[in-house]
Amino acid sequence: MSGLELFSLKGKCALITGASGYLGSAMSMALAEAGAHIILNVRQFSRGETLLKSIEACGGSAEILELDVCDERAVQDYFSYKFPDALHILINNAYSGKGGTIETSEAEDYVAAYQVSMVASHNMLKAALPALRRAVQESGDASVINVGSMYGVVSPDTRVYDSPVSTNPPFYGAAKAALIQWSRYAACEFGSEGIRVNSISPGPFPSTFVQNQAPDFVSVLASKVPMGRIGQACEIAGPVLFLASPASAFVNGISLPVDGGWTAW
Repeated sequence: MSGLELFSLKGKCALITGASGYLGSAMSMALAEAGAHIILNVRQFSRGETLLKSIEACGGSAEILELDVCDERAVQDYFSYKFPDALHILINNAYSGKGGTIETSEAEDYVAAYQVSMVASHNMLKAALPALRRAVQESGDASVINVGSMYGVVSPDTRVYDSPVSTNPPFYGAAKAALIQWSRYAACEFGSEGIRVNSISPGPFPSTFVQNQAPDFVSVLASKVPMGRIGQACEIAGPVLFLASPASAFVNGISLPVDGGWTAW
């Protein structure tokens, strides 16, 4: 297999939760450009339309799946009755939440963060197992990628933030740390079947909106990165493509930091 073929996803199907977000959109475009058919999971159809049109305009193939990943029954029904084909790539990227500190957070904040990050990923993988196994039978490999965070590895520096409400919250990092550990467990449970499970931990990737509206904050973030800058959405594409493709055929159970060296200090 040539170098380019190692990264080809031609004929494969990928499902990405939280597909319309800042990083989700970049992941979706990258996998579509590599040849995969992309199932764009969003909570509201309208939130995926722009991304769908962008993928199709570039010659890619995609469809929108309007589904709340926190609805276990809906997830089960989708894979049982509406997804008969093989699923080669599953990316658990969905997350929604707010800022806060331990002092300002409530118990339900932890429950909500854990539900959308950890429990939803469990439900997606469990329901997708038949489709993932069909992918292994078809092509010898299936890849699950769980999107963690550098804050699942290290604590945020609260001095970076202006107020408690804008601080990266404790329940976010706790949920992401759980997801990273769960990914290792899943890698050991399903690796012998040819279903690889890895996690990726993005570092400082502030959205375009934040970059435009809070340049001083972005500069502070950049100063904490050994490379001296923040990440851009397109820079998540390569690592995700690597983990999704045959190029990583013997990579299983890792947590890949994409943080410019933030967690290496």
